[in-house]
Amino acid sequence: MNEFQVRAITPEDRGWLAGFLEQQWGSPQMVYGDQVYHCDQLPGFVALYGEETAGLVTYTETGDGWQIVSLDSLREGMGIGSALMLAVERAAMQNGIKRIWLLTTNDNLNALRFYQKRGYELVEVRRNAVEQARRLKPSIPVMGTDGIPLRDEIELEKPLKLE
Repeated sequence: MNEFQVRAITPEDRGWLAGFLEQQWGSPQMVYGDQVYHCDQLPGFVALYGEETAGLVTYTETGDGWQIVSLDSLREGMGIGSALMLAVERAAMQNGIKRIWLLTTNDNLNALRFYQKRGYELVEVRRNAVEQARRLKPSIPVMGTDGIPLRDEIELEKPLKLE
């Protein structure tokens, strides 16, 4: 079985979301700069491989678009991350949203590659923003992926063409 399905998060999903996010991120809370997001309470989409959770994306509405807050794909190479992002983009367009944006950290080279291949463009580097985030969530490590010091947030965006 190589197929998965994507559906919107439902109220019934809220029970397992906190545990899933705790397992993936160490907490259901994500911190960017001075903003704390409770991902287990945000709208989003879940990818299911049979009965098993294979991925999750959460987002929040902002003044100028929708911000992706978290993205997880538990089965690499199947298109789960792409399908989740596409689900958010379609929902945004149906709601008249013209911009999807997100933040990632300077060490997350896989994310930078993933998003740019899907039409997201780098728009801002927020130097030393992770230091500010650590004040709210001290468990954020000093060293990131591949021994890269974890210090900056990078904003990427994708303008959406409304049909």
